[in-house]
Amino acid sequence: MKKRDFIKSMGAISMSPFLKFSENSISEISSEIKLPPNNFSDESDFWELVRSQYDLNPDFINLESGYYNIIPKTTMELYIKHIKRVNHEGSFYMRNYRFEDKKQITHKLAKFVGCNRKNLVITRNTTESLDLIIAGYPWEKGDEVIYAFQDYGAMQNMLEQVSKRHQIVLKKVSVPNHPKNDEEIVDLYKSQITKHTKLIMVCHMINITGQILPIKKICDMAHKLNVEVLVDGAHCIGHFDFNINDLDCDYYGSSLHKWLATPLGAGILFIHDKHISKIWPLLADNEKNPQNINRLSHTGTHPVHTDLAIIEAMNYLDWIQIERKEKRLRYLKEYWLNALKENPNIIINTPFDAQRSCGIGNVGIKNIKPADLAKKLYTEFKIFTVAIDYANVQGCRISPNVFTSLQELDLFIKAMNKISNT
Repeated sequence: MKKRDFIKSMGAISMSPFLKFSENSISEISSEIKLPPNNFSDESDFWELVRSQYDLNPDFINLESGYYNIIPKTTMELYIKHIKRVNHEGSFYMRNYRFEDKKQITHKLAKFVGCNRKNLVITRNTTESLDLIIAGYPWEKGDEVIYAFQDYGAMQNMLEQVSKRHQIVLKKVSVPNHPKNDEEIVDLYKSQITKHTKLIMVCHMINITGQILPIKKICDMAHKLNVEVLVDGAHCIGHFDFNINDLDCDYYGSSLHKWLATPLGAGILFIHDKHISKIWPLLADNEKNPQNINRLSHTGTHPVHTDLAIIEAMNYLDWIQIERKEKRLRYLKEYWLNALKENPNIIINTPFDAQRSCGIGNVGIKNIKPADLAKKLYTEFKIFTVAIDYANVQGCRISPNVFTSLQELDLFIKAMNKISNT
């Protein structure tokens, strides 16, 4: 069989879920995944196979995976089966299997992200996770919180609301796009700490530039000064290899429908043991034990099939291997960044040090507004990106994915050079 025919045939991977029912009517969600070997001698062959496992829109080149990672055909197939199963069984499923399934999914997810099950709950997205902490924190008048102009808007909005409600003091820093070293970032946050500071909110990866911040060092500094750290990890789970426990943070929130590529509507919240009891839940729950993190995750009757599909997303990433994915995403970013950085009309808003970012980057063109650049890329070259124009970042966020080809990036590079020279 020719290589291209083999890859095409392997693109239609079949996955068949099976359920085991015990005498106690507790279900175990598992999947029998028939995936081809991933030990290709030629990496380009492997990534061509991965690309074939996605149903991509032929009308444009998608360089905006940061908002939502479309899911591979394997995950989609099982997601639909989960929807059908829940719909078929209705209340029978919801009353008999829902909570046990979620418990097992959370257990596997905790191992996947590198923390203890008792410290993790499934939420709907990063905003919900972090807002649970911001809104539920036991604030007192005059307390201070430090965060950055580059932080995600939804959490800034919640901090502003909490400030009005509890009269806390908000202190904002601006993270440089090209820091000299980790210490510059650590000292930036440290410089704002006073005896009234209770919390630092910080991005693990800044969503508008892709810059990865030295979270462990920030946490070590903050804890020495009795300050807690809330980490926005929206773009990190499934993007690059790390364990939450190794960061030594107090709280961590992430979205799973981004780089883990679950269906829309899945996120996580991690809380360190010593803080679980003091956070007030957004919605009251039947769980009354203040040490049980589940009391913070009351979601009511929501789309449970999204939770079930988290297993499939983890299985698929296990097949790719997170180290391999991280290396590929960093390679793709370096590919276009290095091709454009010598152009005097182009502005790179992402650190050049490869380890300070991974798959996400940001690039602009002198004298062109980001919105106009994004419009030109789409209307003239059929390349879809998103414009960023705030917090000392003027450019378009470029976030390729595992399905992105070098040929597509070559077209992007050519487009940027052409636009910058007109």
